Amino acid sequence: MAYDLEEQEQLAQLKAWWNKYGSLTLGLLSLALATVLGWQAWNWYNTNQAQQARGYYEALEKAAADRSDDALPRIQAASLALQQNFGRTEYAARGALVASHALANRGQAQAAQEPLNWLATSGHEALAPVARLRLAGLLLDLGQYDQALAQLQAPPDGFNALFADRRGDILMAQGQVEQARQAWREALESLRPGDALGSVVQLKLDTIGS
Repeated sequence: MAYDLEEQEQLAQLKAWWNKYGSLTLGLLSLALATVLGWQAWNWYNTNQAQQARGYYEALEKAAADRSDDALPRIQAASLALQQNFGRTEYAARGALVASHALANRGQAQAAQEPLNWLATSGHEALAPVARLRLAGLLLDLGQYDQALAQLQAPPDGFNALFADRRGDILMAQGQVEQARQAWREALESLRPGDALGSVVQLKLDTIGS
């Protein structure tokens, strides 16, 4: 097919442009395609992880509600699977609380600490303080007062009152009445007016003489 002079000039310009920018263009297109495919693969992976984690979480909840003797190993197995295989999901974080509560209710105070220890250091910032509070309560029940107090150091924002209240409980159990009083007063000062915890803390103060 013959081209006129103008068409030949346009083809020459196109060839020159392609020789100069063709490799770059292909590279950018390949990068864009890889980014899209990578994003789709990442979304698929996260969705798949969440679905699998949900299955383990539901199995954990079912085992926690089961009062039969074989429920205990199922609770521990499901909790451990969530931690090891799906530790970044919210199901793993919530599952740690469910497992610990179920184990504690079955008199397994030592075993109940394990999921809480994991959650407290897992990077789940929203629920880690809850794990520390519950862990401090378990240690208090076991008479491990120093370990319990260690869980309550440097309370995160929003947990000052709860941490102070629990610290007061531990100090009172140790017989340190004045220190317990100070902790409970700190808890009251950190609470918003009308908070339900306030009446509980005030009752503790009234009992020892505020």
